[in-house]
Amino acid sequence: MRKSYLITYDICDPKRLRQVFRTMRNYGNHLQFSVFECHLNMVDFTRCQHELAEIIHHDEDQVLFIDLGPSASRSDHPIVALGKSYTPIGSPCIVL
Repeated sequence: MRKSYLITYDICDPKRLRQVFRTMRNYGNHLQFSVFECHLNMVDFTRCQHELAEIIHHDEDQVLFIDLGPSASRSDHPIVALGKSYTPIGSPCIVL
């Protein structure tokens, strides 16, 4: 079963920040600067955590995984925006 996650990060070093961003592009939709919405099964979730754990410095950086529940129960437009409107990216997510 796939679950939806909001994954956000605060990375202190620009090089690690780029590495985290490139890694996250393989797992979900980029919503804002350091925020991704991901629909992951348990294997992908574990793989994502492991890959990020290899990049970050655990005493300086932070990655938050916010469980939004089962992907199947979420509506097509679960994001409400104030200010500039949110436009979902139509490209598929490819996990390698």
